[in-house]
Amino acid sequence: MQRLGAPSGHRPVMRPAAPRVVAVGGGHGLAATLRAVRRYATEITAVVSVADDGGSSGRLRRQLGIVPPGDIRKCLVALAEDHSPLAEAFEQRFESESAELTGHALGNLVLAGLVATTGDLQHALDEAGRLLGAVGRVVPAAREPVVLKAVSSAGEVEGQTAVAGTVEIEKVLLVPPDPPASQVALEALEAADQVVVGPGSLFTSVLAAAAVPQIAAAVCKSRARKVYVANLRPEAAETEGYDVAAHVAALEAHGVFVDVVVADTSAISLGQLSVPVVEARLARPNGLAHDPGRLAAVLADLVG
Repeated sequence: MQRLGAPSGHRPVMRPAAPRVVAVGGGHGLAATLRAVRRYATEITAVVSVADDGGSSGRLRRQLGIVPPGDIRKCLVALAEDHSPLAEAFEQRFESESAELTGHALGNLVLAGLVATTGDLQHALDEAGRLLGAVGRVVPAAREPVVLKAVSSAGEVEGQTAVAGTVEIEKVLLVPPDPPASQVALEALEAADQVVVGPGSLFTSVLAAAAVPQIAAAVCKSRARKVYVANLRPEAAETEGYDVAAHVAALEAHGVFVDVVVADTSAISLGQLSVPVVEARLARPNGLAHDPGRLAAVLADLVG
């Protein structure tokens, strides 16, 4: 294992003047990466999981047959124009006596309406990005909803919510097994200068997006430097007892190989890695999430 020092800011770094960055994952983890990436990249594409089946997203998925909008919404908000009232409104959830509205985020409903109006998922997401003044593009990892399945020591479980509560996961599968990937995502990965995978729930967010076969193949084929941003700590059930090396091993077992790992080891062990690692303090003061400024400083030094 090769340990790389955290960027000092005092040595010249050869990198593209206008880096094109693709971030892959889902949920709050991918949104955190996007808030960092927007500080140094000039072209940003977020490739987002469409496996969610819980909460507002799950309800809209079942009722309307659309891809779950929740993770997509989080990414659009992360890329939105600074201090945007509309972005804040996107995150507001209804608390109503009407069971049909309770728990829905406004942004989820807007996205569902745009999909229905435009008749095209990517057109709808691009239009939402325009309304929010987004500095990058958000695309689904697959063009249709997928069901996440996990094989564990206790057998198979199905559905993202169920997988999140499963221990000793051996692998995750998608249903259908080879969903059509977004062509926009594939083209962005081919042209990227950097691909950032994670952070986020390993099996239910990161691999739910990165293990789409065409996406995994495009990540591996890409000439960009592939960076995995490790979680700040193991998650109950899903990655209980994992160190950073176990996270990377799971990625590789699903066909996702990276060139370098970025990790804050304050609350998680590093383990024995076979790829270079950059160790740095990346957490916010409360230790619960990645600090965008700290993460940006590290990632910017790893472009190219």
